Amino acid sequence: MAKTNTTELLEALANEIGENVYIDIAKWHLYLSNAKLHTVVAEQVYPILTESKSVEEEDVIKVLESIPVKIGGGRREIPLIDLLPVQCQVNLVDILEKFQREM
Repeated sequence: MAKTNTTELLEALANEIGENVYIDIAKWHLYLSNAKLHTVVAEQVYPILTESKSVEEEDVIKVLESIPVKIGGGRREIPLIDLLPVQCQVNLVDILEKFQREM
């Protein structure tokens, strides 16, 4: 990957997350890129990649818990973690580990 520009790295990370991680609502899969959440997630998890020696699932879960998703036209907010299937959480950790190795 060898991207030294932080902006390029964030865009690549957001793209990867957006295409591979989705929220599940009533068995409908809404990918984070379509939900316009991929960039927010990438920006929030980026410090894990740069400040830690390894990606820890607990750290990723904390980030996902801190990202509110508005539903019902903004009437309610649900933490992103509550909308992601476990497999998507695993995929996200795998994506982050891959990016960290290639940085």
